[in-house]
Amino acid sequence: MKKIASWALLIMLASGFVAEGNYRTIKNDTFKQGEHVEYLVHYGMLTAGTATVDVQQKKYTLNNRMCYRVDVVGKTSGFGGALVRVEDTWRTYIDTSAFVSHRFYRHLEEGEYRREEVTDFSPLQNSAVMKYEDYSLKDDANKPHNKGKKTFKTPDYVQDMISGYYYLRTIDFSKYKEGDIITISGVLEDATYTLQIRYKGKEEVKTKFGRINAHRLVPIMPANQMFSGENSVRFWVSDDKNRVPVRVEADMFIGKVVCEIRDYSNLRYKMNFR
Repeated sequence: MKKIASWALLIMLASGFVAEGNYRTIKNDTFKQGEHVEYLVHYGMLTAGTATVDVQQKKYTLNNRMCYRVDVVGKTSGFGGALVRVEDTWRTYIDTSAFVSHRFYRHLEEGEYRREEVTDFSPLQNSAVMKYEDYSLKDDANKPHNKGKKTFKTPDYVQDMISGYYYLRTIDFSKYKEGDIITISGVLEDATYTLQIRYKGKEEVKTKFGRINAHRLVPIMPANQMFSGENSVRFWVSDDKNRVPVRVEADMFIGKVVCEIRDYSNLRYKMNFR
């Protein structure tokens, strides 16, 4: 479940900004503090897990910059919980103007595995410091935890898993035509990567709230043992001012997994379901 959620969130990124001084400036007319969105994960007809995404009401200051704090909690349930218990928390502090991450936090509980991780970014210096600690509940009580600190270089305006989700929502997809490629830089732990996303135009998506027009995005997946082919992941972002992801599909080695919107509140605009 962690990998599914991570990839679903990692692929929700795009590019485009206006430079101003040392930091770029991106106008946020899409979401507001207090926003809450929930997702349900299915494997076939079975429920595998849930995810909640919350923008906190309070703003925070990091690197002398004002930041939104966003919390994402993913849990297995039903069929997923029967296989392995997962309860993960991801947290990011996003620059309210430049839409870059100043801090990224992960707390992972996956079966017997535990991990605590904090990455502090210095965007103007293109660097980051990650501190981590992980262990297994099966470890001997006298065995020390695996812990460490890593300093690494980052590309300009690199995105973590959650900040990229909100960066995506600032993008005006009317500027793209079908087949256009969007290239972005991301980071997970101390590894940076380049991801290409193909814009596939508009489609109508069916949800529990009704049908909604959405932009379809398809990341170009590298060869791997988890996903089945280059176009194995697809996601749809609402074609309205909210630009909320409403559906994600992934063709995996275990079969097709679907993540769809289940509930929401305190959105900035009314969703255009019909």
